[in-house]
Amino acid sequence: MAAAQLFFTYFAMILAIMLPAFGELSPDFYEEVCPLALPTIKLIVQQAIAFESRMGASLIRLHFHDCFVNGCDGSILLDDTPSLTGEKTAVPNNDSLRGFDVVDRIKSAVNLACLGNVVSCADILAVAARDSVVALGGSSYDVLLGRRDATTASRDAANANIPAPFLDLPDLIANFKSHGLGLEDLVVLSGAHTLGFSRCVVYRNRIYNETSTIDGDFAASLRAVCPPSGDDDSLSPLDESPASFDTAYYQDLVERKGLLHSDQQLFKGDGSLADELVQKYSENLDAFWAAFGVAMIKLGNMSPLTGSDGEIRENCRAVNSD
Repeated sequence: MAAAQLFFTYFAMILAIMLPAFGELSPDFYEEVCPLALPTIKLIVQQAIAFESRMGASLIRLHFHDCFVNGCDGSILLDDTPSLTGEKTAVPNNDSLRGFDVVDRIKSAVNLACLGNVVSCADILAVAARDSVVALGGSSYDVLLGRRDATTASRDAANANIPAPFLDLPDLIANFKSHGLGLEDLVVLSGAHTLGFSRCVVYRNRIYNETSTIDGDFAASLRAVCPPSGDDDSLSPLDESPASFDTAYYQDLVERKGLLHSDQQLFKGDGSLADELVQKYSENLDAFWAAFGVAMIKLGNMSPLTGSDGEIRENCRAVNSD
């Protein structure tokens, strides 16, 4: 056992030396040092989604929530310790984010395939998000790689920076702008809500108090599963085809059937640019897929740690021990 551990430690050191030292992300970052890295991630993601299609939305959301807090650095994955308060218990994440066990399985499988600790947890999140899109029928896009992992996290930053589902359009625009993202990025990235579900507690106010912006029959159907109080965890799909990466989300917005307040804010029927973008993507699947790939690459480029900054975690839930 000791000899095997020494071998893997030595091999990991060699790979670390071989990895590019420059600070730019690249789609072929692991091509020579571990060509099995991306196929391994893809396989685990496909298995997880085949077992539970909802997991695709959860993995995409993990990447988004990671990037919106001090950049795409894997900080979202850190567990609390006596000396570190992680982001998992922040209001936007607590009892909401899921998929951490899938990330654990990916990390273990990749470490084995690469014969060492080569692939960062931040990169795993970025690749798993793309593979989730593809597994659920969407179009692929190149993921830029070479991120390293943070050794710190910030629950306060998570509370402040992750946009809430109750925000109005001006606040959503301001939030995205603070992260270097524009209105089109907001509309396109919100299209990820073509997958997955939301809890009753998140959309309750909309179906009982926003009658002027929601289709009456749609609201009535939701009230049947989401009462005025109680059943907070009752789930409803974010669009009519929650396991298909399609344009139903945008079509629902045009029909005033957006589940979340923040979603329906993108389409008010007032002829705004947001309206025009929603209408465009509701009618053109290829345009949505193309724009989504571009926006995800832009999202993934938000303040990554590269070069000698941060570390590559052995375990995505904890910083490496000295």
